[in-house]
Amino acid sequence: MEPNNAPLNESLATNRTSDAGAGEAITLRTLARMSREHKRFTCLTCYDATTARWLDRAGVEVLLVGDTAAEVILGHTATIHAPLDFMVEITAAVKRGAPRRVVMADMPFLSYQCEQGDAIRNAGRFLTQGMADCVKLEVDRSFAALVEQMARAGIPVVAHVGSRPQQAKMKGGYFSAGRTAEDAVRIVADASAMEAAGASMLLVEACPPEVTQLIVERATIPVIGCGAGASCHGQVVVLQDILGLSDWQPAFAQPLAAVGQAIQAGATAFAELVRAGKLPGKTYRMDQAEQEKLRAMLRSGSDSHAAH
Repeated sequence: MEPNNAPLNESLATNRTSDAGAGEAITLRTLARMSREHKRFTCLTCYDATTARWLDRAGVEVLLVGDTAAEVILGHTATIHAPLDFMVEITAAVKRGAPRRVVMADMPFLSYQCEQGDAIRNAGRFLTQGMADCVKLEVDRSFAALVEQMARAGIPVVAHVGSRPQQAKMKGGYFSAGRTAEDAVRIVADASAMEAAGASMLLVEACPPEVTQLIVERATIPVIGCGAGASCHGQVVVLQDILGLSDWQPAFAQPLAAVGQAIQAGATAFAELVRAGKLPGKTYRMDQAEQEKLRAMLRSGSDSHAAH
């Protein structure tokens, strides 16, 4: 690990990565075993290697490279604006930051809804270029054939049912799901169809706990909840929400830290030092002998030759 007081006059090529990957490796098999043993696991969104390293140290088992990156990283107002190439790139970054954690790649809008062949190739990119352990698709039972083909190709699929943010424009905004008996039956059937098609895990978003409980009772694969009650084997929220970085967050993801305020305070303190003409930390130094040599060179005019 790079020491906090590392001298500033050392090589600029100092490696900023450290002990990411220490400890037991987590795999999809690990999560399946935990769910059978009624042990809960954690999932948080992540979009870069540095944050992945810290989440690894915190013991978070699953890192979701979510299409919420369109909102919290790129500044868009909806998840549908996450570019495919961008998502593949940051997925690889997260895996490099936490190589021994399960990294779940969120397949962005229109990367899997059009042609089945394109969907499989795009999913394959996440596993090869992005080094993901699995891909997540927002689906209902009409996607069963696609999920089956992906499973046949060796692509682990996390089937995201319930509220599906990529369909927000159809509803005029983000919405919960499963609040009527008819809708609940549909979602339970969607989950069962996805497992039958070969999905490796399920993710249930924004559903009443009663509906999620029915899914968990019927499932033989891990179920991750997102604002869907406590019965799931795992839970996921957007990292920025629980760190206090969001100006607004859903009711099921309340801040557990005040990182936003800490960033603001740190930046304010740095700005005050700069405006006062002060430099925080150490500066690079030149030996006295080299300083004298420099002055001699300047007096003789040899500096102009050195510049060329």
